[in-house]
Amino acid sequence: MKTNPTAQSGTADPLIHTPAQRRAILAGVCVALMAVIASVSGLNVAQQQLAVALDASQSDVIWMINIYAVTLAALLLPLGAIGDRWGRKPVLIAGLVVFGLANAAAGLAPSSGVMLVARFLSGVGAAMIMPVTLAVITSTFPAEERSKAIGVWSAVAGGGGILGMFLSALLVDVANWRWLFVLPVVLVLAAAIMVTRSVPNSRDAPRGTFDVLGAMTSVVAVVGFIFLLHEGPERGWSSPSTLLTLVVGSAGALGFVVWELRREAPLLDLRLFRKRGLTSGSLSLLAVFGVQAGIFIALYPYFQAVLGWSGLRSTVALMPMAVLSMASSGLAPRMAARVGARLTMVSGILLGAAGLGMMAALVSVDGGYLSVLPGMLAVGLGMGLSMTPSTEAITVSLPRERQGVASALNDITREFGTALGVALLGAILTAGYRSAIDSRLPAVPTAAAEAARRGIANALAAAEGAAPHSPSLVRAAQEAFVEGWRQAMWVGVIVMAVLFIYVLIRGPEAATTAVESPPTAASAPMGEA
Repeated sequence: MKTNPTAQSGTADPLIHTPAQRRAILAGVCVALMAVIASVSGLNVAQQQLAVALDASQSDVIWMINIYAVTLAALLLPLGAIGDRWGRKPVLIAGLVVFGLANAAAGLAPSSGVMLVARFLSGVGAAMIMPVTLAVITSTFPAEERSKAIGVWSAVAGGGGILGMFLSALLVDVANWRWLFVLPVVLVLAAAIMVTRSVPNSRDAPRGTFDVLGAMTSVVAVVGFIFLLHEGPERGWSSPSTLLTLVVGSAGALGFVVWELRREAPLLDLRLFRKRGLTSGSLSLLAVFGVQAGIFIALYPYFQAVLGWSGLRSTVALMPMAVLSMASSGLAPRMAARVGARLTMVSGILLGAAGLGMMAALVSVDGGYLSVLPGMLAVGLGMGLSMTPSTEAITVSLPRERQGVASALNDITREFGTALGVALLGAILTAGYRSAIDSRLPAVPTAAAEAARRGIANALAAAEGAAPHSPSLVRAAQEAFVEGWRQAMWVGVIVMAVLFIYVLIRGPEAATTAVESPPTAASAPMGEA
């Protein structure tokens, strides 16, 4: 991951001119990337099973899902820079080893604590893999073949999440949640063999020493703010722990900004954000991916715990939104050519906000799938329209020789946005559920009521042994979940409304579309959730 243009070192000609070897390189890095992307969304489908099997609360389950995205977002920038300096092949292989072992440990986890540690280590391995896969392509493919290779990489980045969710749902329905971790282990083994055989090593000549302080402060800032959003809704925004995370995150962010602006060879050149297109595109991707990730955190429990659907049926139910998102992503460039990137972006953001509002207003226990489908379709259409011009706004803001920076920013904003969205909307959903269920449990036995307060999956499990109160406990948990859903969706509306105003005022200027840029991954419609 290049954040500053540097010269290639090593052989006089690092490019691979043999088509067969290029195909082998592309296949190896794409299999590695698919393992990372599929693992982002895989656990969503097993939220109910995880809660019961590991005796975990709803908040614990959200952390199991999100700690992977948090770690990936926090380490993507520094570990990508390390790969550029130390050699991409050894860092990629090391990442595959860490990722594979961590997923094996997660599949065998006997407790929530072990699962959290395993998911954290999976995120470390993913942060070593993801940026290096694209850097391998850009460093080894000649210019005339690079765009096609990046297009394949982009397709895998988008399709890997959808494939991961379908396979995960199938494994949960046919076997159990532990089999979810077999898929990434198999992909890692295949990728390790392919990478070892075909991928040459490459690195960039270092410009100054490695930015250790920049890496440390960036990690502190990312983790601090995500903890703030995750714990604030549950513990209270004025609680000592919440205020402490606010101070820590703010100090990390301030330290990162001050240090990077003073350094000649920064980890991330913050001066680039003076460009309106780069800033508005990054903020748009950050918010859109965050809201999308938060939606998926709520949709799976609604389908499975409220409607009683299987994992596979729940995944199929998400497809209308995914298909519409992909279709509108393809339509967005033509719309942008006619009316401009800014108007296309704000139209998509407005549709996304409207969809969230519909899901908040119409959802109910008895309304079923049709009560959320209109909102899902509006969100899918809006996300597709906004993601593509947002990504293009980033890439066209920088000249061709700095497209490594654009790719890095694209990855960072997507992953950071995903982690923030799961933290904020997931925490609001959990806090709203917990607040709403208390008033619905007066006649339920104490033990069952305590279990119900931990989450809807725990409530449904407790209801099996709480006769004759089982029907009332199930209904109370379902209604409380819908109430938490409404609160989370309305917060999503607020986020999108703020983004709408910002992009309308400070969106990309029309002149930026004249800058030529190579194709990049505009969106991963369901891969980052």
